Amino acid sequence: MSDTILAIDIGSSSITAVIAQNDLNNKINILGAKVEESEGINKGLITNIEVASEAIKEAVKSVDEGTASKIDSTYVSISAAYTKGVRSSGSVNVPNGQITQTEINQVLQMALYNATIVPEYDVVHVLPIYYKVDDSQLIDNPLNMNGARLEVAVYIVTAKKTALTNIKSALKSSNLEIKNFVLSGYASAIAVLNEEQKRFGAAILDIGGSTTDIVCFKGKSIVYNDFLPVGSMNITNDLSIMLRTPPNAAETIKMKYANLHSGSASGHEDESTIKKIKIPIIGDEQNTKEMPLDSVQTIIHARVEEILVLAKERIKKSGISDSLGAGIVITGGMSQLPGIKELAELIFDNMPVKISNPVNIRNGYMSFDDPTMSTIVGLLLYGLDPNPSYELDSNKQLRYKKEIQQPKAAQEQAKQAPTQTVSSQEEQTDALPTISKKDKAKGVSKFWNKVAEWF
Repeated sequence: MSDTILAIDIGSSSITAVIAQNDLNNKINILGAKVEESEGINKGLITNIEVASEAIKEAVKSVDEGTASKIDSTYVSISAAYTKGVRSSGSVNVPNGQITQTEINQVLQMALYNATIVPEYDVVHVLPIYYKVDDSQLIDNPLNMNGARLEVAVYIVTAKKTALTNIKSALKSSNLEIKNFVLSGYASAIAVLNEEQKRFGAAILDIGGSTTDIVCFKGKSIVYNDFLPVGSMNITNDLSIMLRTPPNAAETIKMKYANLHSGSASGHEDESTIKKIKIPIIGDEQNTKEMPLDSVQTIIHARVEEILVLAKERIKKSGISDSLGAGIVITGGMSQLPGIKELAELIFDNMPVKISNPVNIRNGYMSFDDPTMSTIVGLLLYGLDPNPSYELDSNKQLRYKKEIQQPKAAQEQAKQAPTQTVSSQEEQTDALPTISKKDKAKGVSKFWNKVAEWF
């Protein structure tokens, strides 16, 4: 069987922990799952490391007690609140005339070496946007191609070192060592995008409790990511302040009556005739007052519109909005709000808009067919992908295809079979060399002036 992984999504409203492994057919097998209320975290940032540590410890403890499998590696989401995106490029010579994983690793390391990274930040992902072999057209995967020179353009996600250290410290109480950090928006993109959307390019808006992650994805890479410190909790706060009602009552009102279609309510019963609702008064909760339903929905509409407009401005500012042929994909808790698709279509000038749930991994613990599960599903897909796209992970190591270990019976059978010669390329997959500064100096080339020409 494959390694057993622990995936942890650290969100502002909840912490989700899942233990899983691949079976022999490369299908994800969920061994345990738990969702705990998030504490000590606000707008994607750890605000109280002691409280956050305890919340994470409880989630991990609950899921770990349900399985006897030993955890081999841990994958943890990192909020875009901590991150910056950088573009870079690199090139290397191909001494043997055929490109192997060694050259792919070297050219990505070269692009990382050439990048201008702020000292207070560390690398989370180095994602190839495209490759070139000699004077060829842009290509996705150069493995086994023939040529004398390999070039790459990359998008690098970096995160504050202090933020990474705080998350590591928060997991120490659970005796866990993090194998890889994964940008939460990148994980969501992996979970909700189909191959056509990836090919044509799409912007993913993951609108959660107090944050909105923005990721523009094309081909096999992020080409832009950003973050807004607003989410569905802001609707609750707006209702509480504007209606002068307690936060718990405001949350109930949001869940029951939030609807961006004028004159409608979101409840299951027929509430289309409701004109007014009774609302508790803050400080005097025994008494209520009546408020027009239209006024409540106007407050909700204004906040959702603001979030979508801010997201549109960020994407437009990035300069890549014209290359998003598949349009906008909305996921996260707020994507369940009735009418958000229609409002987004108006705000994004009639671009295609789709509300997406993540890939549903069937299991006996919880349903993943829920937009709030996009990040955790993406972490599982990232950690258990047997044939990942080439990229450098948060340890600056190349991700590449791994063989799933066979059961002992199959291994014994394999021993009795005639031995076969292993090719030099297969041997290279076990140890991927890093490039020295001396070699880097030889291969440094000028940055491409227009990385954006790909779009």
